[in-house]
Amino acid sequence: MNSDPAYTDPAGGAPKKLTRSQDRMIAGVCGGLADYFGLDAALVRVLFVASILLPGPQFLIYLVLWLVMPDRKSVA
Repeated sequence: MNSDPAYTDPAGGAPKKLTRSQDRMIAGVCGGLADYFGLDAALVRVLFVASILLPGPQFLIYLVLWLVMPDRKSVA
């Protein structure tokens, strides 16, 4: 068993799952990442918007995560 705190849910000890959040602005990707890593969703959204100003595939990565990450209500 992995003892890494990022691997398990503090409430139940079950492995965390990366899912899109119901607290969403567009697709729930930033909210899902924030839930998974234990961060504030607003902070992740601001960092994503700020990263758009830098060169790179940020928007493409967001679209891929939107397609790959399951919706939380379909998993639960």
